[in-house]
Amino acid sequence: MRGRCLARHGEPDRGCHLSRRLRQQLPGGPEDLPASGGADRAHRARHEQDTYPWLFVSVSSYSPFARQSIVQTVLMHSLFMCRFFPTKANRRMRQIAAEIERILKGIIAKRENALRAGEATSDDLLGLLLESNMAHTRAGGNSKAGITTDDVIGECKLFYFAGMETTSVLLTWTMIVLCMHPEWQDRARDEVVHVFGDRTPDYDGLSRLRIVTMVLYEVLRLYTPLTALQRKTYRPTELGGVRYPAGVVLMLPLLSVHHDKEVWGADAHEFRPERFSEGVSKASVDAPAFFPFGWGPRICVGQNFALLEAKMGLAMILQRFSFDLSPSYTHAPFTVGLLQPEHGAQVRLKRLQ
Repeated sequence: MRGRCLARHGEPDRGCHLSRRLRQQLPGGPEDLPASGGADRAHRARHEQDTYPWLFVSVSSYSPFARQSIVQTVLMHSLFMCRFFPTKANRRMRQIAAEIERILKGIIAKRENALRAGEATSDDLLGLLLESNMAHTRAGGNSKAGITTDDVIGECKLFYFAGMETTSVLLTWTMIVLCMHPEWQDRARDEVVHVFGDRTPDYDGLSRLRIVTMVLYEVLRLYTPLTALQRKTYRPTELGGVRYPAGVVLMLPLLSVHHDKEVWGADAHEFRPERFSEGVSKASVDAPAFFPFGWGPRICVGQNFALLEAKMGLAMILQRFSFDLSPSYTHAPFTVGLLQPEHGAQVRLKRLQ
């Protein structure tokens, strides 16, 4: 019932108000700035709770940071229904979606024709997917046995957005954080130069980048790209002493767990990569408590590739550049699908001699 009330009463501007409260808890956020606006923030927080008390009832037993993160995530999900309204933005969004599908259908048709003519190679994901699908269809003797073009389009979208956007956001936050902590930027660069020199990073060398790995893990903890996971019960399930019927959607607020002081210690909001010096399992009081890629049988299949891709990108940047934040940068983590810098990441790069 509560979820339906949230969806019914949610308003777009509330997510923006609450996101500002979330920013106060993230490293380098407003609490690190001069205190001139502190009274205004406190007044705004009290105003929000007085104005929207229904938002805070169900999460009142959580820590302040957990409440803020959960409420913001719930609001973002409740606003999901707004995509059906015939607004200018929604019409533009549908136009873009139709254009993407048209382009992908053209690429897929071209690849399928080349496969039938024996001209295509399987040197990329789409080629492998189409070749496997065609082989499966021929083996079964049924043209409808394989996946449809729409299924292939769905896979392309999934691998592009889930595989590219998340890694891009991770690298963005990593560069921002390393600008805020130049000592760790220097340590990571020294390690990269020691392992690779000026050579292009390779797989064997990337697996030896201990400090770079620690930095990426800590950034994933503090700025988890996907701030929450949802799971739906497909049969009656008991969890934590509570029995849920089939069809209940459960939400796990990853960002809240990753910032929980009871799990990570009093410095949970601070950037301390050394907490991962002995691996993920010993970084927190409770294990597992670090799951930016999910957990269990449905853990992200691209986890290892995403980390490898991030290490490669960061190593090549550190080899060539030093970087710091532009004075125009404003630290404003904001959830729009993924946790992103609301006003962009203005970073100044200086080429190394």
